[in-house]
Amino acid sequence: MTMARIVGIDLGTTNSLVAYMDKGTPRVIAGRNERNMVPSIVAMTDNGLIVGDPAKEHLTRNPARTVYSVKRFMGKGLADVQSELAYFPYVLTEQGGVIRFKLGEKTYSPPQISAMILKELKLRAETHLGESITKAVITVPAYFNDSQRQATKDAGMIAGLEVLRIINEPTAASLAYGLQEKTQGTIAVYDLGGGTFDISILKLKDGIFEVLATNGDTHLGGDDIDRLIADLLIEEIRERYGLDLHAYPDHMQAVRLEAERTKIQLSDVLKTTATLDLPDGKGRYTRELTRDQIESLTMGLIERTLAPCRKALKDAELTSDHIDEVVLVGGSTRMPLVRQRVQELFGKTPHCELNPDEVVALGAAVQADILSGGTTDMLLLDVTPLSLGIETMGGVMSSVIRRNTTIPAGAKEMFTTYVDGQTGVDIHILQGERELAKDNRSLARFRLKVPPLPAGVPRIEVTFLIDANGILNVLAKDMRTGQSQSIEVKPSYGLSDSEVEQMIEDSFKFAADDVSARQLIEARLDAGALLTTTEKSLLEGSHLIASDDIAATRTALTALSVAKDGTDPRAIRARMADLEQAAKSLTVALLNDSLTTGLQGKKVSEVT
Repeated sequence: MTMARIVGIDLGTTNSLVAYMDKGTPRVIAGRNERNMVPSIVAMTDNGLIVGDPAKEHLTRNPARTVYSVKRFMGKGLADVQSELAYFPYVLTEQGGVIRFKLGEKTYSPPQISAMILKELKLRAETHLGESITKAVITVPAYFNDSQRQATKDAGMIAGLEVLRIINEPTAASLAYGLQEKTQGTIAVYDLGGGTFDISILKLKDGIFEVLATNGDTHLGGDDIDRLIADLLIEEIRERYGLDLHAYPDHMQAVRLEAERTKIQLSDVLKTTATLDLPDGKGRYTRELTRDQIESLTMGLIERTLAPCRKALKDAELTSDHIDEVVLVGGSTRMPLVRQRVQELFGKTPHCELNPDEVVALGAAVQADILSGGTTDMLLLDVTPLSLGIETMGGVMSSVIRRNTTIPAGAKEMFTTYVDGQTGVDIHILQGERELAKDNRSLARFRLKVPPLPAGVPRIEVTFLIDANGILNVLAKDMRTGQSQSIEVKPSYGLSDSEVEQMIEDSFKFAADDVSARQLIEARLDAGALLTTTEKSLLEGSHLIASDDIAATRTALTALSVAKDGTDPRAIRARMADLEQAAKSLTVALLNDSLTTGLQGKKVSEVT
């Protein structure tokens, strides 16, 4: 019996991808438009929720109802993201410690929004492979804490996927790279994506990857570079025209997209021009930008990535001289300045043979293949990114499992009481590197009952167990009585089991409705585009065709317009086919006219 296929998913801040193993080679699955990447964007339209490329168009059209960069909010409360709220045009609320996105009349949690992106990737894989996909490996930044990892697992469950493994993005990249090169040595994986930065130091020997150290910043990425460029443009527009674009959400999105386009262009050319339509009839803003200007502007951000690199080297007890290979991951590593500074730090020319946008998804597919038994000559040892421990007397953090411990991992520590006659011990589980409990992240609390004895007499053994996904289980046991209490640490961002179960149940219950709704939305979007182009063609070329053809086209236009407002996607598609047939003579006439105009006055020698 063949094992069900497992896919690898890179759930990214800006874009997401799905990959699978094809005869020993990992491959990214492209969509209908042959684009490998699905923009990690969800938009609420009058016809319902849309995902990916169609949603991206709504960034400027309907910014308040279009969610992007959802990954920044995974496993967080509003207090964690206060400084960023001004930059996002959509409405954020909080319910039970969980961030919620307000879209129309409903609110959605980050795992629910992420689940919509995952459903899109699941559908893409099923369409391409011609089979049902229910299992996946999903990647996360190495620096994601327990709450963020759990939120990612929840998103997978809501999308109808059994998440077999959560793996670190740099680790996934190293797997893809290892498969490609089969080298031995020490590898630095530098990953600068849309919203996060990670550095991992990996040791590769005889097909075994061991993560020696990880570091990073969950709040640093290409989005921040875009933001700096956007701020430059906004400030100049304020000075030149007296306009504050912050008051115009649709124009703010246009600035963000133009900043991103400018950044991408300047990775290949030395100068480009930023162009923006201004509100209130103020005309058009243009500004020439050079690579030197952008590098000067973003130098500080790029430098911020180097401190975690140095820290990771120190944690691994290595210097840059010990690094044999440097691997670049993430679209932002295409910037020449990034490549230059990484090369200077590690003293090695970084590898960029693999597409930096795809390498994480490819590695996830390799891991998926390992889990399904396809690849047997490779082993992966991952690490916990932050120390885990408990609060002890005086509000101190006592670490039980240290940062960069290889996982799966387990550790035990013995504790006792500090007050005579205590009848219970509060176990407060923490994550972080600070000495005081209040400065670290609170993960969970529970209470172990103990008999009332003098202080220092009870012996309480606390066991921490981290599974292969980086999820923590904690057991506290009174060694005198044998009484114990355990907890699987659930994230403090707050989705309860019942909520997750309800969402999963709903996703199955409404699966058919979801597919129908999606088909209707897509049909309406395609119909709208065809109506627009045909009407434009009529305006330009009605003088080129017979009046009967004009009448037939107008009749088909009206029929499609009526069908578009209906609820039957098949009827819409049928009327689209009718319109394309009716407008065929118009299309041919416009093409012939364009060719005639282009050739007029030219010699045969000029066009052959």
